[in-house]
Amino acid sequence: MDSGSEDDASINTKSLFDTVLQAQVRNALHGFSTWDKLSSEGLFRYDVTECSTKRGRLQSLANARHASHLKPQEQGDAESLVAMMIPGKYGFVAQLNEGRATKKRPTEFRVDLVKQDFDPSKFNFSKAAQKEALFQFDTSASADAGTTYLRTAKVLDDSPNLVVINVSPIEYGHVLLVPRVLDLLPQQIQPELLLNAIEMVAESANPFFRAGYNSLGAYATINHLHFQAYYLMAPFPIERATTARVGKRRRSAVTVSRLTDYPVRAFVFETSSSLEDLAYVCGEACVKLQDANIAFNLLIVDSGARVFLLPQCYAEKQAKGVVPEKYLDTQVNPACFEICGHMVLKRQEDYDNFTESFTCDLLSQVSLTEEKFQAVMKMLEL
Repeated sequence: MDSGSEDDASINTKSLFDTVLQAQVRNALHGFSTWDKLSSEGLFRYDVTECSTKRGRLQSLANARHASHLKPQEQGDAESLVAMMIPGKYGFVAQLNEGRATKKRPTEFRVDLVKQDFDPSKFNFSKAAQKEALFQFDTSASADAGTTYLRTAKVLDDSPNLVVINVSPIEYGHVLLVPRVLDLLPQQIQPELLLNAIEMVAESANPFFRAGYNSLGAYATINHLHFQAYYLMAPFPIERATTARVGKRRRSAVTVSRLTDYPVRAFVFETSSSLEDLAYVCGEACVKLQDANIAFNLLIVDSGARVFLLPQCYAEKQAKGVVPEKYLDTQVNPACFEICGHMVLKRQEDYDNFTESFTCDLLSQVSLTEEKFQAVMKMLEL
């Protein structure tokens, strides 16, 4: 298997996953980018490389290539990141991405139900073009064999965990993990399925590779189980928020905390030793939220060792007509990455004028009230 370009290797020389993923996106042997080739063929709904933060983000990537061993907090202080961050204590990242306002795939299902049956008549990833598939991700192989990858997805297991290109990307290299793709699973979390995404993040040795999840009612647009992932060469503000312990489960490898200094109330699940236990404890909480019809988002960070669980109510409030017009005018859909601090903006005027205060106010519309959050905490038995 080709090891990718020298630049790819300099980002991270430790992880096979990073090498394979970056080689699929940028194939130096052939002198062109796989991503750019597919873009020229019209695969993408818009060109994310034209987004206004791209130059700053590429500069930070160049710095990260020489310091991939640093923690996100350390690399996030790089001077080259200043131009792409909203001034303030949180360091919200702003990106102008007008294509997501006009060309992203529209939602095809109800937004008031978190659990809905899979509908084969709607778009799903079994209908995606074969050239969108990058490789199979599998950690079920024997210890001797290690993780299994396929350079292309032309030969697959019966129902593989498939990594595909996101045709409505936020970032260059934005991909989707579709667990057991041919089983046609609805967009619902089960612990063993969450483990697939946690293990994918763990396979990366780059601290800037994270994965996210949106439930139905929390801005998932496709009811076919999938997680999103990309490299953002800056810390998500939520990663640096302070926390307070709310309990300790019988599975002692997992601790549960809540955010104490962030506009959105959220839980933080963390492990020092067992990704399986982390997936079980966090996945069990997700199942309870689904059963209670509470929409939520997830962000998986720190090589899979930490997961943020964010119950939210923005779509519910929007449907009731109680979200102030000034926030609706931005057309920001607060999904996992926006809530966690990567603000994908769709209008030039917002990109020019967004402030930290306005961002915090918008995100506060997403959050459960303290009373509701406490009720959820009690329901989850945390």
